[in-house]
Amino acid sequence: MARSAAAALGLSVWLVSSLQAQDLDLVLYAGDPSKRTMIDRIDDPEERDAFLVLKATEDPVAKRGLAEQFLQRYPRSWMVSFAHAMAAKACVALDDLPAALKHGRESLAILPENGSLLSVLANVQVHTGLLEEARRSASDALEHLGRFRRPSQYSETEWERIERDLKASAHYVLGRVAATRGMRSTGTERSRLLSAARESLVQSLNLNGSDGIAAYLFGIVAEELGNDSEARSAFAAAARIQSPVQALAVEKLQAAYANSGPQAQGSFQDFQAAIPALRIRGAEGPDPTGAVPESFASYAGSQACAECHRTIFDAWDQTGMARMFRNYEPDDVFGDFEEANELRGPDGELVGRMLVEGGRHYFELPASGGMTRFPVDYTIGSKWQQAYATRLPDGRIHVIPVQYNRIHGKWVNFWEVLDDGPSERSIIGNFHRMQSSTSYQLNCAPCHTSQVQAEGTLVVPERITFRETGINCEMCHGPSSDHAAALRAGSSVPVSPGAPPLRFGDLDHRSYVRVCAQCHMQSSIVQPGAHGEINYSGQRLDFLNRREQRPYEEYSRGAFYKDGRFRETTFIVESFMRSKCFRDGEVHCGHCHDPHPADSATNPTSLKFTADPDRMCLQCHDSHAADVSAHTRHREGSEASRC
Repeated sequence: MARSAAAALGLSVWLVSSLQAQDLDLVLYAGDPSKRTMIDRIDDPEERDAFLVLKATEDPVAKRGLAEQFLQRYPRSWMVSFAHAMAAKACVALDDLPAALKHGRESLAILPENGSLLSVLANVQVHTGLLEEARRSASDALEHLGRFRRPSQYSETEWERIERDLKASAHYVLGRVAATRGMRSTGTERSRLLSAARESLVQSLNLNGSDGIAAYLFGIVAEELGNDSEARSAFAAAARIQSPVQALAVEKLQAAYANSGPQAQGSFQDFQAAIPALRIRGAEGPDPTGAVPESFASYAGSQACAECHRTIFDAWDQTGMARMFRNYEPDDVFGDFEEANELRGPDGELVGRMLVEGGRHYFELPASGGMTRFPVDYTIGSKWQQAYATRLPDGRIHVIPVQYNRIHGKWVNFWEVLDDGPSERSIIGNFHRMQSSTSYQLNCAPCHTSQVQAEGTLVVPERITFRETGINCEMCHGPSSDHAAALRAGSSVPVSPGAPPLRFGDLDHRSYVRVCAQCHMQSSIVQPGAHGEINYSGQRLDFLNRREQRPYEEYSRGAFYKDGRFRETTFIVESFMRSKCFRDGEVHCGHCHDPHPADSATNPTSLKFTADPDRMCLQCHDSHAADVSAHTRHREGSEASRC
């Protein structure tokens, strides 16, 4: 490898340290009254003050010292992950890369979705020769930066700049890893890796065109691929940017000038000035055909699916998804409205009475010194807990705060449970005011009803409508009216992968999980589309909304255990996406669950292998099936040998 090429592949700490000017430790500061976060829940005032001092410190020597002191004094703190992250970045600034790696890994073991730390750590890893770790960190950084909404302490403008730089840095690392491996390879593998390096560096430079190191490495890769003109343009760009490789870029141009022969005209400066500007934009540009995405196809409704798929339809109709939200039917109610039908507060005061009168179910809740009666117009849920909603004449639907827990056989104040403590809506006597916090349309509809639609950009509860109660076929399979119409007409229906109705056997594991994540990803942020679409998109072929996620560090600590695991069961997809099964094994939800099993009544979790649950693991880990006891170290068939 040429000396200059080796030098390019050996430089990255400058890139990392250039990110230090902006504090990227994403912890929401206290003081936002709208939500309680991790930092709000630090009980020890000394610990809280120590963390805030650490957070505010900018000098890397002081920051590292304070971070390591904090970790020593408060090893069981909720803020351990963030203290490690700050220590890691301070160590990078101090050029102590082994310590940076150690602290970075400790932080990511608790909060692996820290895109800013991953981007910085990827640069450290590639600089120290840990190519596979660097590739994985950079890929994860790009994934998480693309998944999560900007942290709320940054303005849109601030975060746009920060995110752009972080992504550019991660793409640079991917380019450098591929370039390093390519230069160590031969034949077609060399060409493939160098081409991959070029594509990653294109992405990096499109995001940050003032990165001299990325421009220089792009020139090296172009040169290795035989693209001399592109290489010269890249070297000329790098030569104009102050960076550790600026002199190397000039050397490259001088060598090209010396090798240009008699045809070279004028001085080196003339030669350099005549080099065309580096033009690599367009790789992410608009569709060159000018094609406009197809308009959204109309929905057929679940009954249309039943015409051809009766067995599956009947099975689906008994699932929790279909029964997630239903118009009131007395037989669907499983709460105790007749015997244990009162809920009392901590002082024994009556805060709710449930009753049946004239065959209809009602709630009586305190209001203005008396009790006000609310009819049950909808049931929500059909498995372990059931909620009830009442509809107002103007179309607003409000969720009654008193819900029935079937597991414990008692009524509970659900808003208090959901809000992790007292809140305005958890005061049952406030319910009659019908505030937005108890609105079904605003808070529940996106995951409990199908094809929810606002009136354009106007999001007010009484103007939010939905096509069907519960989760219908087309929430998962997509708009299928064209499909249904063609079959009714006796026309042949072409099978197009990725087009509705979606065939799940055609999907990769990420696409499969994305369908389930519509409702089973707690951190998703629901925002209306351009035409008011709330839980579906406005496009035909990509009918799923692309939702951003709320950063995990902005949640209350009640959502997590101290080791970073999710504590609340509603973080289903988030937990699954952390697993090796998903990341390395490409497992999706359908490997273990059947969304419309034939035994919903006895299989409320929709598991595929209820008779032999070990198969959920052994279908992939088949090497253990031949000798289970060798793996478990317990007698086969015993409880201890079960997965």
